[in-house]
Amino acid sequence: MDNPFPALPPAIRLLGLAGAPGVGKSTVAAALAAEHGLAVVPMDGFHYADVELARRGLLDRKGAPETFDAEGYAALLRRVRGREPSVVAPSFDRDLEQPLAGAIAVPAAGTVVTEGNYLLLDEPRWHAVRAQLDEVWHLHVDDDLRQERLVARHVRHGKTSEEAQAWVARVDEPNARLVDAAARRADRVVDLTGWAAYPAPPAG
Repeated sequence: MDNPFPALPPAIRLLGLAGAPGVGKSTVAAALAAEHGLAVVPMDGFHYADVELARRGLLDRKGAPETFDAEGYAALLRRVRGREPSVVAPSFDRDLEQPLAGAIAVPAAGTVVTEGNYLLLDEPRWHAVRAQLDEVWHLHVDDDLRQERLVARHVRHGKTSEEAQAWVARVDEPNARLVDAAARRADRVVDLTGWAAYPAPPAG
């Protein structure tokens, strides 16, 4: 499949990419950024750090909606939308599995892409996030393929295959069902199944 993306809407400030864990949000964001020279602000930069998740008793649910600082995310997007100068967003290091503060300089002009699971979630604290976005695309891929890639990603970042499969079943898939239930609120649904630029999982 060639590039499956719709044309970028003209003159928008914030484009959101939503979708279930493992669907390819960061891959799509990187492709759009490379093609159009856009900045990318990931929702994952607003993960609570493990020390805070432990304090809240949420460490074993890391990645669920309540393990993110949605209010902080909405506040930063509001600043981006307002084209404030010198906005610097956090990123997320997948090797450390921790957010990194002050990592992404966001330009005051042009379109900015933000990507994350819960941009369309029908909950008050996430409504404030959606309110800052001009358009949101819900990304979809075949579930078996998505889960295979998700397990492979967890293994690359330190879990055994058994641990990865258990985490996907216990944490990621309930989150995926929440995300997919919110797809009706998207401006567009983009099917990535068969997109050649999305890398296949490693063999073995």
